[in-house]
Amino acid sequence: MRRRLLFLCHRIPYPPDKGEKIRAWHILNHLAERWEVDLGFLADDPADLAHLPALQARCAVVECRPVSRRSQILRALVHLRPGQPLGLGWFHEPHLRAWVERGLEANRYDAAFVYSSTMAPYVMGPAARRPGLRRVLDMVDVDSEKWLAYAANAHGIRRQVWAREARTLLTFERQAARDFDRTLFVSEDERRRFVEIAPECASRAGWVDNGVDLHRFDPARPYPRPFKDDAPALVFTGTMDYRPNVDAVCWFVEEVMPRLLSRVPSPHFHIVGANPSPQVRALAQLPNVHVTGRVADTRPYIAHADAVVAPLRIARGIQNKVLEAMAMARPVIASPQAFEGVRARPGRDLLVADGAAEMARMVAQVLDGAHPRLGEAARASMLDTYDWAATLRPLEAMLGPGSQAAALLQPHAPALAVSGMP
Repeated sequence: MRRRLLFLCHRIPYPPDKGEKIRAWHILNHLAERWEVDLGFLADDPADLAHLPALQARCAVVECRPVSRRSQILRALVHLRPGQPLGLGWFHEPHLRAWVERGLEANRYDAAFVYSSTMAPYVMGPAARRPGLRRVLDMVDVDSEKWLAYAANAHGIRRQVWAREARTLLTFERQAARDFDRTLFVSEDERRRFVEIAPECASRAGWVDNGVDLHRFDPARPYPRPFKDDAPALVFTGTMDYRPNVDAVCWFVEEVMPRLLSRVPSPHFHIVGANPSPQVRALAQLPNVHVTGRVADTRPYIAHADAVVAPLRIARGIQNKVLEAMAMARPVIASPQAFEGVRARPGRDLLVADGAAEMARMVAQVLDGAHPRLGEAARASMLDTYDWAATLRPLEAMLGPGSQAAALLQPHAPALAVSGMP
């Protein structure tokens, strides 16, 4: 009889078509090979419900609790307490909490895996602390650092609210890391940063790298050209109402594109992703800028890109958009923030550009053919390092009994995936 696992995440983990869902789905899918999984999550988009059958086919139980943005705002305000981050109230859902508590009180689970710090409170009560229940929290990123970056670039009331969220969330992240048996991050860099600001959590903190679906993102497959002309194509992919992505493309259009428009032929910048904000949609009025909105498949845009750019200025963890473009053997030009956490060699596997002038210069170099083997090296780097099967192998040992010895004895697991684990 297989052991039973409680898996919680803040949003539906399927389909794996955006950053948070990609990691959540691959972890869930990996663990479901070995565990009977009870999956609980919130659904903030009615369209999510169409994907329930795929999850029900993979899990023993699926507990989906639909929520609306209005209800989440109200809960965040109602549950706001001095010193508590707004995010905890935002993701508080009483029916999901009751479902979790019934399972915990009935000793239904051998282990719990919680994806995102905002879901940690669901398994931090007395029933979750019984001997024998192993709890792993995947914070993924140090979210408090993201809010700190937001505050640094804001003014007025937003600056105050986001600074408060950064401060209170860090306090909670430290509390949660002390409470759980293991706390994971998406990269060694992210784990190191958390330990710098929360040194008391060092013995409980580790990391598991992201991977990339190397079969799905395969440059050998045929993809139709999605562009209407033959102009050099620069591509950015991402969810386009996400603040760091919005900031990135606006900066690129305002600061980098003007340096490239004098080229003959001049490149076109394609912003590919769902839910473009009004600020992003307005960019389509500018020369050589195209905003696609949601597309059925981003791979044709990546496959036919002359270069993929990742000019993020606010970034945490590992950028899946960078890994996917590299897996597709495309030349990637990334900012230092977008490169952080990626285990690849700048200059060989991708280019890292700090500032508008350097990014424009490196884009021009790629368009001029100065780095003919960059895409080939990028694909090779992904094959060597970011296969999901290898990156996720240590998870079983972390969740099972005798986790330290088992994790350290895995001969093929990346050593850094378990570094820092007690």
